[in-house]
Amino acid sequence: MQTNFWGSSIESWPGRPERGPIEQPKRGKIVTHMKWLMLAVCGLFAACEQGTEITVSSDQGKKVQRPRFELTGDEVFDAGSIPAYTGDHDEIYAHIDRNLEQHLANLRRWVRQPSISAQNNGITEMAGMLRDDLRAIGFAEAELAPTDGHPGVFAHYDAGAKKTLVVYMMYDVQPVNPEDWLVPPFAGELVEHELGTVLMARGATNQKGPQRALLNALESIISVTGSLPVNLIVLAEGEEELGSPHFPQIIEKYKDRLMAADGVFFPFNSQNRAGDMRMILGVKGIIYMELEARGGPHGGPVDHEVHGSLKANIDSPVWRLVQALASMTTPDGNTILIDGYYDKVQPPAAEDMPLINGMLASADEKKAMQALGIERWIDGQTMQEAQMDYLYNPTLNINGIWAGYTGEGTKTILPHMATAKVDSRLPPGLDPDEMMALIRAHLDKHGFTDITIHPMSGYPASQTSLDSELVQAAISVFNKYGAPPSVEPRLGGSAPFYVFTDILRLPMVFTGIGHGKGAHGPNEFMVIYPKEGSKIAGLAKIEKGYVDILYALAGR
Repeated sequence: MQTNFWGSSIESWPGRPERGPIEQPKRGKIVTHMKWLMLAVCGLFAACEQGTEITVSSDQGKKVQRPRFELTGDEVFDAGSIPAYTGDHDEIYAHIDRNLEQHLANLRRWVRQPSISAQNNGITEMAGMLRDDLRAIGFAEAELAPTDGHPGVFAHYDAGAKKTLVVYMMYDVQPVNPEDWLVPPFAGELVEHELGTVLMARGATNQKGPQRALLNALESIISVTGSLPVNLIVLAEGEEELGSPHFPQIIEKYKDRLMAADGVFFPFNSQNRAGDMRMILGVKGIIYMELEARGGPHGGPVDHEVHGSLKANIDSPVWRLVQALASMTTPDGNTILIDGYYDKVQPPAAEDMPLINGMLASADEKKAMQALGIERWIDGQTMQEAQMDYLYNPTLNINGIWAGYTGEGTKTILPHMATAKVDSRLPPGLDPDEMMALIRAHLDKHGFTDITIHPMSGYPASQTSLDSELVQAAISVFNKYGAPPSVEPRLGGSAPFYVFTDILRLPMVFTGIGHGKGAHGPNEFMVIYPKEGSKIAGLAKIEKGYVDILYALAGR
């Protein structure tokens, strides 16, 4: 990776429409993502009052204000007011029930195939498995899509229908620490859990389980009716867990065909452990980088560590990095001090307000804090203030720092380099290139010209309108199952959905009935057979829900 990538000429984020052809992102090691936030944050977000100023102890002695927004109006969006989908597809449902054992075997086969993108472990095999499964289901066109990194998969099913739906998939998963698991992470074992019988494996809920459940549903539809109710394009990548650095290459290759679609669907387990539904309309953008301090003209050993006693005479790159990081925020890390960082933050759109009110109506602060394992919000905020920051303000977060000796016992050294992984989540209106340029300018202004920025990923926010036909169809299906969703403007997490909403101008929704937990962590699972009386959907109902979403979009 070029260390001067963010130099005097800032390149645009991949596919930025106003800057011509899609540019390819720079390759790197992305390890942070939005799906654990989807599963952990459980509907906490809302709005707050006009904010207060926070006194900053900085070299300028200035006051910095995080943007605050008033909650306007009292209209509450009620998803239950949308008429429930009334279609019944009994023969297809019966086929799902009869073949549920084989359908479960399909899920287990997928999770038993490792596909760890960060380690290039099983990637080629998993891409081939997905392609072959699509062909077996009935996709006449199914092929690998080479990129400069891991291959994608493209498939097309021509049903001769009026509507065309793109299904986005990711076939890669996160690394594992087997010693932290109750079962081998790639064994695909069924485990008895307090919620019922679950499939416990890496990828069970993120995202192989729900994706293979959708393919099971497609297989049942075709087996019973001979064809699908809509034309389908499946577009899969094997680098989502790396920040999707080469996904724009796949988009560019099939762009003309994709633009003819009516929307994009990402199958996702959206029920919480109580069985309540969420529907998310968007995500924040992100920039992810490594900041590196090394010995050199500014001081410190250049090529290797030296004895710790020499701190009396030699500068420390570790302290240099610590000071650079400290200059970027208030001492508590909660307010960003980089000039201009909040200037283009946008207030909630009018369409968002009823959604926020609806979220407030169902919010439970105590449960939210328990789920997150915290006792207070930053700056002593109310829950409303915390929720609004999550939805509408940027963040600056340190994911990890390393330097020198970190093993057991003692070792007295002065390291020659130090590195920090940093991400910034970007709400709508904040351009990734501009924000990275502000960070570079801040470091230079404060005398940290020697701190190197290694960009690793970056893309803007994305959001779909509540009024889109795809969103309305999905809500109608959930209402059929007695599970009207809490509809939220966006997550504070990130995913490269801008390629659909901004480049292709297509609505996108990621949702589905079903529950799972543990994405990116040990003992990841998806509920297969819920306990009696539970509102959580089991595998059979999950697949029937996908059937209904396709037919609802088709108007049948």
